Amino acid sequence: MTGGGLARQWAPPALLMAGLLAAWEAGCRLLRVPAFILPPPSAVAAALWEMREPLFRVHLPVTALEVAVGFVASGVVGVALAAAMRLSPHLARALYPLVVASQTIPVIAISPVFLLWFGYTLTQKVAVTVLISFFTVTVNTYDGLRSADPDLVDLLRAAGATRWQIFTRAEVPSALPLFFSGLKVAAAVSVIGATIGEWLGGEAGLGVFGRRMVSSLRAAPLFASVFLLSLLGIGFFLLIAWVERWAIPWHFREVQGRRSA
Repeated sequence: MTGGGLARQWAPPALLMAGLLAAWEAGCRLLRVPAFILPPPSAVAAALWEMREPLFRVHLPVTALEVAVGFVASGVVGVALAAAMRLSPHLARALYPLVVASQTIPVIAISPVFLLWFGYTLTQKVAVTVLISFFTVTVNTYDGLRSADPDLVDLLRAAGATRWQIFTRAEVPSALPLFFSGLKVAAAVSVIGATIGEWLGGEAGLGVFGRRMVSSLRAAPLFASVFLLSLLGIGFFLLIAWVERWAIPWHFREVQGRRSA
């Protein structure tokens, strides 16, 4: 992408964010909002600088590790379930309702169960992250596998291809765009899962830090930790978007071609 293209893509959200921050700062000062309720962005930036040592050296690496491990595990579980359901219609009929039902359970309600099973460990945070993230990968990948070109499938079948050959040569390539869409959503919500796990307890992590700040009514450091969590989610999302463009360039050429037509 050219420099002009990057500017056109990022200038609108950057300007909108700058406007929102300016309105937030002005509103806090004009309305004299107590800092323990809503600190202005300047106070949050100051807290971020003052607390940079524990935030960047202690808590951020812990949360980033939990998000990364949970995200990878979610991807593996999601793809395995989608592939299994696509290859076995009987399994799909039995498993798909359970996959949907797993998302009807409030994560905050089931999370203490993981705490009982695994204690204050990395496994507990990863389990919460997987529960909240695998669903979008599973559903998107499964729908992508079912969207293969029927003419291509018929052609392969007529040529004597096995079920596995049809799966790998027609269905998997057709599923990749939706798979990456699900993966990008999972990258963002993995941060939520890791944070919920940390809020239940632990020694370190941005969620643990935020919980401590709440107990002492220190809103500015709390907002600073939320800001870092947001950056972490955006970073994972952009990383997967970059991998997507590298892995399936043909898909973006097709999309660009349809837009130009």
